[in-house]
Amino acid sequence: MPEPRTWQLTAGSAALGLALAAAAVTAAGPWDSGQRTAERARAAAPAAGGTRHAPPPAPAAPHRPEPAPSAPGVLTALRPAGPPTGPSTGPTTGPVDGDPGKRPAARPADLAAVLVPLLADPGLGPLRTASVVDAATGRQLYGEGATTPMTPASTVKIATTAAALSALGPDHRIATTVTAAPDGRTLTLTGGGDPTLDTNRLKALATATARALKARGHAPVRLAYDTGLYTGPAVHPIGPNENIAPVTALMTRAGRLDDSPDGPAPRSADPARDTAAAFAGLLADAGVQVAGDPAPGRTPKAAPLARTHSAPLADLVERTLTHSDNDLAEALARQTALARGLPASFDGAGKAVRAELAALGLPVAGTRFADGSGLDRNDRVSAALLTGLLTRAADPARPALRPLLTGLPVGGFTGTLADRFDTAPAGAGLVRAKTGTLTGVNTLAGTVVTPDGRLLAFAFLAGRTPSPYQAQPVLDRLSAALAGQDPS
Repeated sequence: MPEPRTWQLTAGSAALGLALAAAAVTAAGPWDSGQRTAERARAAAPAAGGTRHAPPPAPAAPHRPEPAPSAPGVLTALRPAGPPTGPSTGPTTGPVDGDPGKRPAARPADLAAVLVPLLADPGLGPLRTASVVDAATGRQLYGEGATTPMTPASTVKIATTAAALSALGPDHRIATTVTAAPDGRTLTLTGGGDPTLDTNRLKALATATARALKARGHAPVRLAYDTGLYTGPAVHPIGPNENIAPVTALMTRAGRLDDSPDGPAPRSADPARDTAAAFAGLLADAGVQVAGDPAPGRTPKAAPLARTHSAPLADLVERTLTHSDNDLAEALARQTALARGLPASFDGAGKAVRAELAALGLPVAGTRFADGSGLDRNDRVSAALLTGLLTRAADPARPALRPLLTGLPVGGFTGTLADRFDTAPAGAGLVRAKTGTLTGVNTLAGTVVTPDGRLLAFAFLAGRTPSPYQAQPVLDRLSAALAGQDPS
């Protein structure tokens, strides 16, 4: 499916997200990483940016006409951020900062009056928790069971990506390499855990390899491929599924067998072997004779002949969140495990993510990370943990976490929120949030700016919901209500 021309909206939203952050500082059903297959998100093109350099001062400032009185600024600055104080343990009441004149969304008592009736909607089922936090101060403005661990579905990706950014930094790139044996007769294609490797980069890797081999003549070589970076089962506990490929260190386009850029798709049963076979063909096209079929092997202890790198981790995090990319989420969880010296497996990744979040001073009691994508129903995350992560990402002292905010889908416009907020138009374009959907589980966690200029972080988790068609509109209205708009 071709991507719609939404890059202008995406670029503006990304810029707004950066500005807000800096200033405010059962069984798995047919789900698209938190959405039904019929609700597959339209892709959002990446935004470009750069540094603005001031010109040299002019001798005299030219006369400029005064702005029209009817054209005031369209976006006022957010309220200055104070030092985080940490969330409280329950609902908060009374005026904020002793100012009785705050707009409704900034006052806990008013928030409760708006949120409690919405949370009582039967569309959310009998299990629901909530947390709303002032991102500038870390103060909890509203909470209902905020510390209770719940099945988060795909909102767990907020935790997965935060852990990766904390452990590795936003500039980290994942390498795929080719190494020659000492006798030069065998090449080994080594996976580093990059599911975004595509045909163009694989072809460039083959061309670079052929160039490096040119001085050795054109004797046939054998090709091996190494997936040993990952350990443990490759198949996700939900089993073979169109929502996720086998989790292996070597794959092309996340093992997709069609041209889809995201969402459910037919998947290869052995993405590593398929990638190695494609690489062998590209080597042949580049003039390298490859004998036999590729076979599993181990990487020789030698400097690589050629390598290719993924986009920076900041970009991978944004893609993971915007499109709820399960394959990338699992890869980033394993990158975190490797950074912490733990096995790159489902179990090792879960331990690494939990340890990294604990090191950030976040409430991890009762949490469990059975996977990095949220497809596993055994995951447990609290609403307070999710709002704590989002608040950390808005902290000026933690710029490495900023992609958690800039990667969130924009309500009604991008990613997994592109087709949402039709029943809550007040939130369209204002709410940025990560979705989560499994059969009987519906969640939403993100940020919104109130009319008085406060950045709020929120998380709403619901369990045993009757259907996504009943639960999702309620979640949309809850988040839209935080903008101080009429939720009806």
